[in-house]
Amino acid sequence: MKKIGFICTGNSARSQMAEGFGRYFAAKLGKQVEVYSAGSNPAGFVHPLAVRCMEEVGIDISGYRSKSLDDVPYQDLDIIITLCGNAAENCPHVPGKDVRHWGLPDPAGAEGSEEQRLDAFRKVRDEIKIRVKDLIESV
Repeated sequence: MKKIGFICTGNSARSQMAEGFGRYFAAKLGKQVEVYSAGSNPAGFVHPLAVRCMEEVGIDISGYRSKSLDDVPYQDLDIIITLCGNAAENCPHVPGKDVRHWGLPDPAGAEGSEEQRLDAFRKVRDEIKIRVKDLIESV
């Protein structure tokens, strides 16, 4: 069974959405995959707009929690996906692992009205959906 970890800085938005899609596609495609998410500096909460935009596509992440690398089997992961969008973010480096960097912008930093911020979450969500589906299909 493959173990996949989605890692970002705060584990409040991108990695949570990726975990939700990973679990969804693993179940839908009948893949034997364990999916985790964690942050190098966990925010301590799952962003409400991440929960809301995932609900829009029928995936409930409201019960998820922000986790640190110590809360997941980090050293046992077969594939590590980092989702940090720029060099200012602190994504961990793990030598000797299959590490892939997706470099997506952090929607939690979006500004403007609630609708404008939600649109930022939707854009990142839709990109994560495509990438996670392709990843799960390939394992």
